Amino acid sequence: MKPTSRSLELDWPAILTLLLVGSLRWVLPRSLFIGPRWLIFLILVPLIIPTVMARTRGHYRLNQILGHLLISIITLDMASRLYLLISALPSRRDSPQTLLVSAAALWITNILVFASWYWRLDAASPHSRELLGIHTNGAFLFPQMTLDEDARKKLKQEDWNPNFMDYLFLSFNTSTAFSPTDVPVLSRWAKVLTMIQSLVSLTTVALVAARAVNIL
Repeated sequence: MKPTSRSLELDWPAILTLLLVGSLRWVLPRSLFIGPRWLIFLILVPLIIPTVMARTRGHYRLNQILGHLLISIITLDMASRLYLLISALPSRRDSPQTLLVSAAALWITNILVFASWYWRLDAASPHSRELLGIHTNGAFLFPQMTLDEDARKKLKQEDWNPNFMDYLFLSFNTSTAFSPTDVPVLSRWAKVLTMIQSLVSLTTVALVAARAVNIL
């Protein structure tokens, strides 16, 4: 199937998200990552280029594999930064201000990383959702999926399909309220991911931020 202009646009928010996650290294203290700050870009950029090319040329399986690899890399990078931050707390090597900034950066990273996972995995893949036309079955029950046919027509949502912003909103709510709020989670793998995301968010907000305030 030849990719449409709409399908090509769907990759760009996810790619910008990867680059933003890498850029957040610049606000973190040197103790929270291994190697130079630009190392993550040295790893991501050579993979992003073939990922985009695979999608534009209709090699969706390759695009999916490379996409999973990219998100796995930033997930491991986030996990390592969180570990280094928590392990440094007892020694009080960083100032309270540094801890607060680090906690905020990791909290934002958590949102972006899991939004990428939800977008990539829901209903098999973004391309699979595009082929279905209208999104009626997936790991998450978006409000638009509960509308009847008349309501869809009235709201001009006849061919509604979730894009990256929908998954970013879901991820933001999960990190903020420790629950998906208005989007019930249906699949077991999605429940596991939302639990992990909530745990990471709770760790950064409740533990790291509280520690920083305590020693102000």
